[in-house]
Amino acid sequence: MAATGETVPLDAARRIALTAQGFADPRPPGRVDARHLRRVVQRLGLLQVDTVNVVCRSHYLPLFARLGPYSRTTLDRMCWGGRDRDLFEYFWGVKASLIPLSSYPLLRWRMRAAEQQDWTADDLDPDISVPWAVVAGMRRLSIERPGYVDDVLALVTERGPVTAGQASPDGVRRKRTDPDPDPSTGEMWNWQDAKIALEYLYCAGRVTIAGRRNFERLYDLTERVLPPQPEVEADEARRELVRIAARGLGVATARELCGRGGTAHFPLPTATARQVIGELVEAGDLVPVRVDGVRQQCYLWSGAEDRPVDARALLSPFDTLLWNRDRIHRLFDFFYRISIYTPEAQRVHGYYVLPFLLGDRLVARVDLKADRKNSVLVVPTVTAEPGVPEAGIVEPLAAELTLMASWLELDGVRVTADGRLGKALRTA
Repeated sequence: MAATGETVPLDAARRIALTAQGFADPRPPGRVDARHLRRVVQRLGLLQVDTVNVVCRSHYLPLFARLGPYSRTTLDRMCWGGRDRDLFEYFWGVKASLIPLSSYPLLRWRMRAAEQQDWTADDLDPDISVPWAVVAGMRRLSIERPGYVDDVLALVTERGPVTAGQASPDGVRRKRTDPDPDPSTGEMWNWQDAKIALEYLYCAGRVTIAGRRNFERLYDLTERVLPPQPEVEADEARRELVRIAARGLGVATARELCGRGGTAHFPLPTATARQVIGELVEAGDLVPVRVDGVRQQCYLWSGAEDRPVDARALLSPFDTLLWNRDRIHRLFDFFYRISIYTPEAQRVHGYYVLPFLLGDRLVARVDLKADRKNSVLVVPTVTAEPGVPEAGIVEPLAAELTLMASWLELDGVRVTADGRLGKALRTA
């Protein structure tokens, strides 16, 4: 590996990271169309999908943060609009994601490995790849119900697209109150045999997500949903996946680029990640650097830019900028953990807390909820970061909340937060 290069000041590293994420670019002055959405998703590499709908579905928010108001229907069409779609659904580790269709060939090697069911292989380590419920479920099904997966695939072939509830060949659906023959599949997911079979076929690329009905997945044969895709050799695919991550991060440690733990774009086994990073350094795509205050070796994307950032955005907890909480702590001095899984009595800043980006700093935490019944965007809690003057936050935050409420087709904003900032925001 090449020798360590220059030292990047912390404020420069922060601007590089924000520029790589698209926050140095001004929002489009006119109508935002599919071309704008496509460019942002290509830049980020993927959008995380999550079922939480407190404000709106999480995959919509990163685009609003960077582009301002746009048609969510346009994004839906790009994701689930037939064979001319721009994005497809897949996952890596714990993240279900919407990924540019151009990246599909880069994932074929992983799909083929999953189809072989060699669950001991590094590339199929459940910590970074196939959900454990699939691994445990397929082990059980291969013993208890040999041939069952083929029956599910035949049903999808005949009837698809289908939901998991419609995909049981024998018509049997285990009820939530019935004993779970395999507790390792997880009670909260209620994964029945048909669901396990479908998710395995999905991992293997045999079926894909044709659409969603009330956000429930519809599975169909991949060849009926997506156009034919070329093959990319596994080693080159891994290199390109890490290039995508590097472009989207700007400057990052090896763990942030492709490490284990669920916070990288496309995690790889440790030895594989080390090899791929070394190859990209040799090729000149990554430049080894030091970042002030960061002990670990960092890598600068060769095309990274240090540009002024004058952003104003509310960030989803599932935004790619926030995936690695330790990285955000180092770059922004902002300690952030999602609160939706924290018991109410232990929450400090609220339930669904969005960091507020102003300029190139994270200056506040805003608890938000879309009250659709009363058509208002509710702010139960708002907290400025230590040392940040509250007076400088009020006007831009009020403007961003008003813009978000309008985009969500709500009639207004209701601030119920206490404290000086809450009162000032209520007045604004």
